[in-house]
Amino acid sequence: MKTLVIALGGNALLQRGEVLSADNQYKSIAKIASAIGELAEHYRIVIVHGNGPQVGLLALQNLAYEAVPSYPLDILGAESQGMIGYMLAQRLSQNANARPVSTILTRVVVDKNDPAFDTPSKYIGPVYEPERQKDLERQYGWQMKLDGNYLRRVVPSPAPQSIQDSEAIRLLLDKRHIVICCGGGGIPMIEGEEGYRGVEAVIDKDLVASLLARELNAEYLMILTDADAVYQDWGTPQAKALRQVTPDELRPFAAPDGAMGPKAEAAIEFVEKTGKKAFIGALKDALAIVREEKGTCIRLA
Repeated sequence: MKTLVIALGGNALLQRGEVLSADNQYKSIAKIASAIGELAEHYRIVIVHGNGPQVGLLALQNLAYEAVPSYPLDILGAESQGMIGYMLAQRLSQNANARPVSTILTRVVVDKNDPAFDTPSKYIGPVYEPERQKDLERQYGWQMKLDGNYLRRVVPSPAPQSIQDSEAIRLLLDKRHIVICCGGGGIPMIEGEEGYRGVEAVIDKDLVASLLARELNAEYLMILTDADAVYQDWGTPQAKALRQVTPDELRPFAAPDGAMGPKAEAAIEFVEKTGKKAFIGALKDALAIVREEKGTCIRLA
């Protein structure tokens, strides 16, 4: 049975503008479980998920209790892996004829000299009105940046180098488990004098999914988002869905914009380094995407 690594965007877990409640997340996860359940009948499944809204919420809750020093971002990332992984596993396990589901707390090595540490760019947490920027930066010491029409916190997003727990993931896959791992891009680790230690950052989950798919020798990488395909001239009357593209044709979309950019970069990297196929599309179309009936398929010419 072929292996499919799926990267779930943060909007798949929680719609933009929704209250960050457990009930709302479970509603979104019910849709995810249905789509994943169909895929699991045909493929070995690995799920990598985002955590931007969730880890931002944990950071705010962390700051609210002033009697205890704030926990660092790597620990909050681990907390978000447990929270989201638990919720996904619960719902996936409720499907009829469900395969076993396991969540792996996953550590990912990054380079301590990565320039991303000097230029934070990864959005986390809820959105704010732009006029609140100075107050938020003064109150919390955050760096803020516009995300569309709204303001969000940004943190460093170094490139993943290796996945420390890939062997455990591989063993579970061999036992036919659906594996949830590398949540939020994984817990970022840097090498120090006494071994690896966590660092304040959030790794891009699409880039980690691409790396994991290569480490597992997976046949396919699928990046699911709120767009049903990659579009030429997006947002204009001339917008056109791209169904079959090469890495070179997709490369103009791989801009560091925090939206389609990392997805395109991850897909290009996987295809060029393995010669296999990657897909980008909407969660609701997951099974049709891997059959190349919907979404965008990225492949070598």
